[in-house]
Amino acid sequence: MIILVLLVVLLFGAKRLPDAARSIGKSMKIFKAETKDLAGDKSASHEDAEPVETKQIPATPAPATPSAATDQQVADLQRQLDELKKQQAADQPQKNAS
Repeated sequence: MIILVLLVVLLFGAKRLPDAARSIGKSMKIFKAETKDLAGDKSASHEDAEPVETKQIPATPAPATPSAATDQQVADLQRQLDELKKQQAADQPQKNAS
């Protein structure tokens, strides 16, 4: 474990580790919240087995679906990951030059 920690510190540098850990923590928090929401939506739809009286609703623009919100968050996470990779690539030549 100590070797792994030292390797991570050497690769990323001590200055960037707190920022990277913070962004990963935020991303994981968002991901967990979304998976709980999706699991809650699925269980709620299974519990609602009784037929429900339906009403015709006038056509209106459809609100953003949970999958669209999830897709947006996935795109944001991918963008953050790409930025971290670019930062790592930019730091790598500097370390090799030292």
